[in-house]
Amino acid sequence: MTKIPKRRVVLLGATGSIGESTLRVITAHRDRLELIGVAAHSKQTELAEIARKFGVRHVGVYDPAAYSAACQSADFPAGTQFYGGANGLSELATLPEADIILIAVVGTAGLQPALAAIAAKKTIALASKEILVLAGKFVMEAARASGSRLLPVDSEHNAVFQCLEGHHPRDVRRLVLTASGGAFRDWPIAQLSTVTTADALRHPTWSMGPKITVDSATLANKGLELIEAQHLFGLQPAQCQAVLHTQSIVHALVEFTDGSLLAQLCPPSMTFPIQHALLYPDRAYTSTDSALALDRLLSLDFRPVDEQRYPCLRLAKEAMIAGGIAPAVFNAANEVAVAAFLEKRAPFLAIPQIIEQTLSHIKIFDPTSLEQVLTADTEARKIAHHFLSL
Repeated sequence: MTKIPKRRVVLLGATGSIGESTLRVITAHRDRLELIGVAAHSKQTELAEIARKFGVRHVGVYDPAAYSAACQSADFPAGTQFYGGANGLSELATLPEADIILIAVVGTAGLQPALAAIAAKKTIALASKEILVLAGKFVMEAARASGSRLLPVDSEHNAVFQCLEGHHPRDVRRLVLTASGGAFRDWPIAQLSTVTTADALRHPTWSMGPKITVDSATLANKGLELIEAQHLFGLQPAQCQAVLHTQSIVHALVEFTDGSLLAQLCPPSMTFPIQHALLYPDRAYTSTDSALALDRLLSLDFRPVDEQRYPCLRLAKEAMIAGGIAPAVFNAANEVAVAAFLEKRAPFLAIPQIIEQTLSHIKIFDPTSLEQVLTADTEARKIAHHFLSL
């Protein structure tokens, strides 16, 4: 039997929830996967532990103070090469020996390393939805030009990817992403004014980082995912929809022009889409989480999204339809507002208000360069901060 060569992985965002799940997958498939590079924003102690466990010699730290501390630390394996800041992450993303780059960096910090990896013709496992929301037009154009492959890691987009295999895009009528509804799906709307940070971080199904957990409570994450799906799969805004599905077992459905629906099902664990992306096009037994047990009582329910309860989803869909820089403005304002909520500087219901005010104060246009998008992102953050201070 011919031995399958190991796929060498660089993991950007190693200490977050996606990073933790990725490490579980790599541990379960050490015969197929080799971790050669890791990066995090500032958690050098956790990075050192990962580097020792997996024998990693390439380590990136985004934060300058944490990078300096890591370089002076004796906790890393001897001979560790350190990479600092955004440029350091880009160097990691283009390591000549790397086969696949998994980008799980929170927010828009993953854009530069993603573009660097694309230019280097790397295969990218993409878990940072903000990259395509911010600059989907330019990222997809760059990927087509270089031949770099983007494999979606978000459970919903990975599900769509699996459902679409072997089908022509012209045969797709619509795709439907499922949403758990977050922490407040069953709260009376009148009580949302009393929401605390602790309340928002108690997700009923998934275990995720703080920012995405709040985004799940507002359904801003589903809006971002719809925008990402439009770019990933080359669809029109009207073809990208969302539905509530509280069990989080069906991750997406694709409806074809003949009326047939294909759905992808698996338990609500990120190890499933991560393993699919890292081993693609091969499949392997999962040993990290149990598969669905169909011999047990299993029910699936779906219901439409109430946009009165979830105004962030409405605003995201409006931004997707408007196009141009609108999705980037939505994302920037949301990041600012969520950060303020997590820091207890703004109430929960201020999040959609800040987003709507920011969108209304920026002229939407179709950018002709990435620089224009980044400028709009910066301006949107300034405006969002201004409204927060009122």
